[in-house]
Amino acid sequence: MGDPVAEYASRIQQQEREIKCLSAEIEKLKNPDTLGISSQLNDLREENARLKYRLNILKRSLQEERSECSKTMININQRLQGIFGNAIQAAFPDLENPPLTVTPNQQAKFGDYQCNSAMAMAQIMKAKGLKVNPREIAEKVVQSIPDNDLIEKTEIAGPGFINVHLKKAFVSKLLTNLLVNGVQPPPLESKKRVVVDFSSPNIAKEMHVGHLRSTIIGDSMCRLFEFLGYDVLRLNHVGDWGTQFGMLIAHLQDKFPDYLTKSPPIADLQAFYKESKKRFDEEEAFKKRAYQCVVRLQSKEPDFIKAWNLICDVSRKEFQRVYECLDIHIIERGESFYQDMMTAVVQEFEEKGLMELDEGRKIVFAPGQSIPLTVVKSDGGYTYDTSDLAALKQRLFEEKADIIVYVTDSGQGTHFQLVFAAAQMIGWYDPKVTRVEHAGFGVVLGEDKKKFKTRSGDTVRLMDLLEEGLKRSMDKLKEKERDKVLTPEELTKAQRAVTFGCIKYADLSHNRINDYVFSFDKMLDDRGNTAAYLLYAFTRIRSIARLANIDEAALRKAAGTTEVLLDHEKEWKLGKCILRFPEILHKILDDLLLHTLCDYLYELATTFTEFYDTCYCIEKDRQTGEVIKINMWRLLLCDATAAIMAQGFDILGLSPVQRM
Repeated sequence: MGDPVAEYASRIQQQEREIKCLSAEIEKLKNPDTLGISSQLNDLREENARLKYRLNILKRSLQEERSECSKTMININQRLQGIFGNAIQAAFPDLENPPLTVTPNQQAKFGDYQCNSAMAMAQIMKAKGLKVNPREIAEKVVQSIPDNDLIEKTEIAGPGFINVHLKKAFVSKLLTNLLVNGVQPPPLESKKRVVVDFSSPNIAKEMHVGHLRSTIIGDSMCRLFEFLGYDVLRLNHVGDWGTQFGMLIAHLQDKFPDYLTKSPPIADLQAFYKESKKRFDEEEAFKKRAYQCVVRLQSKEPDFIKAWNLICDVSRKEFQRVYECLDIHIIERGESFYQDMMTAVVQEFEEKGLMELDEGRKIVFAPGQSIPLTVVKSDGGYTYDTSDLAALKQRLFEEKADIIVYVTDSGQGTHFQLVFAAAQMIGWYDPKVTRVEHAGFGVVLGEDKKKFKTRSGDTVRLMDLLEEGLKRSMDKLKEKERDKVLTPEELTKAQRAVTFGCIKYADLSHNRINDYVFSFDKMLDDRGNTAAYLLYAFTRIRSIARLANIDEAALRKAAGTTEVLLDHEKEWKLGKCILRFPEILHKILDDLLLHTLCDYLYELATTFTEFYDTCYCIEKDRQTGEVIKINMWRLLLCDATAAIMAQGFDILGLSPVQRM
């Protein structure tokens, strides 16, 4: 992503130059001695009026841009990259594409950020036959740093590290901006259309832990894109079409012959599916009838469409129970949606000469791929490959997506690689313009480090898992005697917040690419990097001002009038940590790895604890417990911490509560 703040600054400077020129012209026009012959006077007066009008528009535009720019959160790292990028360009104008690395400093004694470009630049110069000491490069870069409002001082350390110390006034001003305007996303270069394909369970089958991962990760990605201001379409690509519906419809006809007039009471669709599958495998006549049912369904005969809809509706109700627990909002658009588009896709590949025949199948080899896509089977039927190509084309051309993300298990990585390569080959999209990506994830393991199953070896039903979580979190709350201080309503809210928050966070806090071990004991532990710890920490931070009888209105007023002091090292550390939030979001936008946000929120919570244990926000009389002094700037740091945590929770899909 480019630096939008730098772009705004450049546009503002341009407008200021225009304003100066126009102001000078107006001043000239005001002076009668500078006017030519009287016949030109009216023309000049008209020009004067036009210039004044344009000047006012430019002033207003400048004001609006400054105002808008000051409300959004600034990515300090990105701003520093802009400054060092300009310095490197000025110091070494002949060096093409010089490396630019700016990172937060891990140790406070070395400053706040560090630019590590000098060593890499020395290597590039060495390859060109120029031997230059990295420290000399660093010195030249430092001398070329343009005037700015961020950097207090720089120091060169070791072989050529440039340590950067930020101005406290600058950091304090950013914190005030955050407190006054709330947590605002960095400005967007352009509002992009994003399609996220996630969850995607199969009709007539239970949702299992694999669907849990896709659902949680996909929802969080959507929340991130939405917060940043993108136009997001959340799609549930359910498996609602295919040969399995033939056996389900045939079994429905036998078991509930009056299904057309009376809704069949299918209580357990999983059992219904197993029954029909058993008959399909064992009864030849049933198998034959099942195939006939598929043909009649694909021909869209009304009775068969009704049977199909009845089966889909039973599944939808089950899925919805899970989505309501996890607060998931998603639009169902299953495989059936793309059925009528597949013929045109096959035709397009044939017309462009990209199709090959292979033992009766029609296949497509994409460049650089050793495995083909099968777009038409030998019996003339379509495949998942055909369906996914049709879905991708629809999302590119009808939805006009700029970014498409598929959130499925890593096992489907090769399949999507083939689909994307074929779509590029046929000219549907250019990867330099449109981002199409498979965000794969590892499997869920049990505590025995094997694939997560029930004791009988069956797949774990998702609703059973969520209900087990609710029971365990209530036991935990009662163990802490929270039922004695919370109202029944508050207790239920806390139970749901902890249960679903812990399940989501346990997933999101692991690198999605890796497998992860599902353990209720670990996820409900209120120590360490868990949702339970963070939710408790957040509730505690929110209660600090309340216990000092400082209400929301008083905090809002103080935000606009009280300078946030950062004199104590723990205040300074917390202030900088709070302001790294936009930097974290930009990183996740690039790699779609949400554990980075979890790690950051945990770091923020522990940094806050260090601050709170050392810096008194409220001072009380030791005998009476009466509040004798309120350090308002510190309460504002508490408020800023809570605001960032709340927005982070929202992106992760966690619901904090006032009392726990």
